[in-house]
Amino acid sequence: MNRKPVPVAVVRLGRIVATPNALGKLTPEDILVAIQRHQAGDWGDVDEEDRRENDLSLKEGFRLLSVYHSKNGTKFWIITEADRSVTTVLLPEDY
Repeated sequence: MNRKPVPVAVVRLGRIVATPNALGKLTPEDILVAIQRHQAGDWGDVDEEDRRENDLSLKEGFRLLSVYHSKNGTKFWIITEADRSVTTVLLPEDY
């Protein structure tokens, strides 16, 4: 039986919340997979500059931003606040 390795958590997420818009357009699976990736330090579809910024932010305790796409192609973000108290799932237009 082949199992995918479980991602290692490198980000403390705090309380996880989502905007009503994100909950209406994303599946629970889309959200769960993205949260697991974000927590493991896989920033998704960010450009190289934002990837470097996230890597620095992880070390220095700044805000983290990941960008993902749902199975139906909807772009969404996951933002973890600098104090790691809250992680928000949202669509770009919710920002």
